[in-house]
Amino acid sequence: MMEQEIVSKVNALMARGFELSEKDLVPTARLKEDLGLDSLDAVDMLVHLEESLGSRIEGERLMQVKTLSDVYGLVKEAAASKS
Repeated sequence: MMEQEIVSKVNALMARGFELSEKDLVPTARLKEDLGLDSLDAVDMLVHLEESLGSRIEGERLMQVKTLSDVYGLVKEAAASKS
């Protein structure tokens, strides 16, 4: 999966799933502080990402994610391990 494709998919999922504005979805956006996501939202995000990608993402790895850029990296890793 190409990097721009990952960004587009994640941003669309975040905007739709958490009612966030596309303009707020920048790589440096912090999930908790800037986007207002809590730990339950993180679990929801994990489930949506797994369903969207068709691959498994380790929950422990999700706990290390702080920014939207980190989410892009996590998705990139999951996509690479799938192929």
